[in-house]
Amino acid sequence: MTHSYSVAVLPGDGIGPEVVGSALEVLDAAEQRFGFRTERSEFEAGAQHYLRTGELFDELAEKLRSQDAILFGSMGDPHVTPGILERGFILEMRQRFEQAANVRPVRLYPGVPSPITGLTPERCELVIVRENTEGAYVGRGSTVHAGTPNAVAMQESLNTRAGIERVVDFSFRLALGRRRKLTLCHKTNILVAAGQLWQEVVNDLARLYPEVEVDYVHVDAMCFHLPLTPERFDVVVTDNLFGDIITDLGAVIQGGLGVATSANLNLSGSAPSMFEAIHGSAPDIAGKGWANPSGAILSLALMLGHLGEGDAARAVEAATVQVLGELPALAGAEMGMSTSEVGARIAELVASGQADLSLVPDSLLATLASLPGSRGQ
Repeated sequence: MTHSYSVAVLPGDGIGPEVVGSALEVLDAAEQRFGFRTERSEFEAGAQHYLRTGELFDELAEKLRSQDAILFGSMGDPHVTPGILERGFILEMRQRFEQAANVRPVRLYPGVPSPITGLTPERCELVIVRENTEGAYVGRGSTVHAGTPNAVAMQESLNTRAGIERVVDFSFRLALGRRRKLTLCHKTNILVAAGQLWQEVVNDLARLYPEVEVDYVHVDAMCFHLPLTPERFDVVVTDNLFGDIITDLGAVIQGGLGVATSANLNLSGSAPSMFEAIHGSAPDIAGKGWANPSGAILSLALMLGHLGEGDAARAVEAATVQVLGELPALAGAEMGMSTSEVGARIAELVASGQADLSLVPDSLLATLASLPGSRGQ
């Protein structure tokens, strides 16, 4: 029986349409090779759409809710005041669709240069799970006496046991299928109330997963250990704000934002999960063909794993890694191929079955189907 999935495509702003276009070409190749089908609906969203219509997430919410997954390009433009798109669309989607876990692999692929001298792929293979709907990103705060010397700003950080439990339990399950180590990253010596709640949840759930070793690292110490000894970590679970920071550090270690990927997972299956490269819209290079589409294509692989198409996910990941190893540079005019040429080369390897699967022997991207909230369960 041929499986079919509904996928919402949101190309967005800047380089978003270019990298998503390459990802969709690879998706065509994966469908041809592995025999599944996707029904795709493309929606306008982002800065230009907002400037033209004033619309953010509310107008799309119900249309997106019926989809199996969302493939997202990028969002942002200097003509839109900072915070409008981030809060009115991206954070709104994460909260409204309960995309509770932001999953960010930090994997140095063969042939990809890292700024960390001597770092090898064998030493850099971890996953950071960021709580995605609470913390300082709930968007609650106020300013008193704004614009005066007496201005006072208050910004709230919300942490609930239920919200923490669902991402910590997910992280334990993820660790079970990997090297069986879970690290909590927080700042329990200063943020004692929130930190204590996080630590209590980890301690309580650890009793259900005795096979998993539990560790703790302060977030400032994480910024030291992650670049120097990434092999120390397997699955790292952390709060929203800390996760936002350390995942970008992880992306630099693995070769840059252009090769990093993410999944925003609804863990109950009650709404679609969203998959996006973590780079921004890069309006300064939009339309030049300089953007590396690898992050978007690896996000596609994450989506395929989530949908239950593990073989296709692994083939897409392997083909992308193979092409990354062929590029003289990872982005810009020195990349050696245009955005569309990189996508076409990856699609060719997938369609022909010539992707070197040995490049990704342990593929997180291919195994998402076994995790909570997967549409492939």
